[in-house]
Amino acid sequence: MTICILGIDPGQGGALAFYFPELPSRVSVEDMPVAGDHVDAAGIADRIRQMKPDLAVIEAVHSMPKQGVASSFKFGRSFGVVIGVVAALQVPARYVSPGLWKKHWRLSSDKEASRALALQLWPANADRFQRKKDADRAEAALIARFGAETFAGGAA
Repeated sequence: MTICILGIDPGQGGALAFYFPELPSRVSVEDMPVAGDHVDAAGIADRIRQMKPDLAVIEAVHSMPKQGVASSFKFGRSFGVVIGVVAALQVPARYVSPGLWKKHWRLSSDKEASRALALQLWPANADRFQRKKDADRAEAALIARFGAETFAGGAA
């Protein structure tokens, strides 16, 4: 059985990444499933059921200063949906702050640096990280690999 670690960059613009520490060049990334203007709980659940991750590593996010009330509420709702789906499917979860996983990778808050690192770590998946807007996919993949190296004991 191959271990699978799910990394989640929550939010409607976020992403899901499934990382396989035993095959470090293998990562499956995709944009967060969305239905209308909401994160799609059923879509997330379907994908998690298909991939059967052993652990979910979820970025522990919070509202940002100067972020509007409506956008904070929408973001919080998306985060809650992700947490609820993972819990309902009984996938063990760990929550990591952006600062913690980014420090592990020696990254700043610059999303382009995350995308560049993902391109370096997974050149076979370059097509999944090539656009500037693919930075959230890159961050989900880095969160998953951080989880493998930190929580799952899988140095890759």
